Amino acid sequence: MLDAMTTYTPAEAAERSGFSIDTLRYYEREGVLPEVQRTAGGHRVYTDAELGTLDFLKCLRETGMPMERLRRYGELCRDDDTVPERIALLEEHAVSVQQRLDEVLAQQARLAGKISWYRSTL
Repeated sequence: MLDAMTTYTPAEAAERSGFSIDTLRYYEREGVLPEVQRTAGGHRVYTDAELGTLDFLKCLRETGMPMERLRRYGELCRDDDTVPERIALLEEHAVSVQQRLDEVLAQQARLAGKISWYRSTL
């Protein structure tokens, strides 16, 4: 099965994904990533599908999704019948991201007001 698709070593997957090799192993161990395929010699190999998953996981992490929710998302992705649960989890996270964005925008407006006030005193 591996012969018909492009595969990447852990080092290549780490470079392409932006995660460290340790993080890739951690995500696999914690169930965030499904078990990664191995060569006949037992070496981990990553496919384009896993790199796509890693890219989305990076988005989730960078938007503040906690590890326990990442783990739950990984679990849900291993069952084709959990699409509604995945949608709900991602919608909850989207609400959280929007709330944080609104807070940052309010803080940005406050900073702009203070900068404007300081400039008016010059």
